Amino acid sequence: MTSTSRVVHSDPDILGGTPVFVGTRVPIKTLLDYLEAGDSLDEFLDHFPSVSRHQAIATLELAKEMLTVYANSA
Repeated sequence: MTSTSRVVHSDPDILGGTPVFVGTRVPIKTLLDYLEAGDSLDEFLDHFPSVSRHQAIATLELAKEMLTVYANSA
């Protein structure tokens, strides 16, 4: 499984503990909202330059792994 220690962080003092990209105040949910709305990864990255492409892709890979595990356990 992908290590989240370098890409995702949750701290009660940052946005009330909402999971964010490490080193930013950008919630992970924002990336998912952009993609759900049909926006590209490049558009998201253009709007949030503090998030690296590596962080975004690693987060999406983690989400895919988690969904696969969840689907297989159902």
